[in-house]
Amino acid sequence: MIRVAVAGAAGRMGSMIVRLVEETDGIELAGAVESEGHPFIGRDAGEIAGTGSIGINITGKIEEALNESPDVLIDFTSPSATMINLQYAAEKGVGAVVGTTGFSREEQRRIQDLSRRIPCVVSPNMSTGVNLLFRIVNEVARVLGDEYDVEIVEAHHRHKKDAPSGTALKIANVIAEALGRDLDKVGKYGRFGIIGERDRKEIGINAIRAGDIVGDHTVLFGGPGERIEITHRAHSRECFARGAVRAAKWIVDKGPGLYDMMDVLGLK
Repeated sequence: MIRVAVAGAAGRMGSMIVRLVEETDGIELAGAVESEGHPFIGRDAGEIAGTGSIGINITGKIEEALNESPDVLIDFTSPSATMINLQYAAEKGVGAVVGTTGFSREEQRRIQDLSRRIPCVVSPNMSTGVNLLFRIVNEVARVLGDEYDVEIVEAHHRHKKDAPSGTALKIANVIAEALGRDLDKVGKYGRFGIIGERDRKEIGINAIRAGDIVGDHTVLFGGPGERIEITHRAHSRECFARGAVRAAKWIVDKGPGLYDMMDVLGLK
């Protein structure tokens, strides 16, 4: 039986992951943690997730959640909280599945360092469909080359804190790599005013925040006389939660290293 600790267990994603862990064969909840001072600390994680009491209370200390000897930590929190949680996971030898987005370059480097001690799946989007999208846009970009302009539009709910989304940035990086470009040099994040003619090698990235949109991503390749649009729409967060649970089951027998959902799904 695979034992899992969930960080952010009372949040929208965390509580759904708790529920799916309880519903999935071969995996069980070993610990649940939230930020210190959260009103649900001390409450049963199953009750918060809507599955009924499971005998595991939410704690405000990551070290307490990891003391229950989990095999994997699933973390959907914030960059600062994730970095603390990963440090403890590395000290305990606990593998990690991270869906948090918005990491700085320095935090990304630190994650790379920590992954030398534990297996770590880090992905801005755990959805099977989105990870297939990464594969598809890579192939499309390679075929179309520089003759087609690239624009990415992402839409999320009003509460999302980072922009553009981690998924949009991943898409942009995949396309930039396929085209032999440096995203730091060619990425254009929204446009305003008299900007002049579009540079042929720009990769446009635009963010929309409104209502309760779970997550939409559209990639547009515009060329002479035609355009190709590829869109993924998440109808609920369940696709992300299911991907995280799948990643947790996949990572338990892997050695230290930094992985992503493309590895989990066998798309590399």
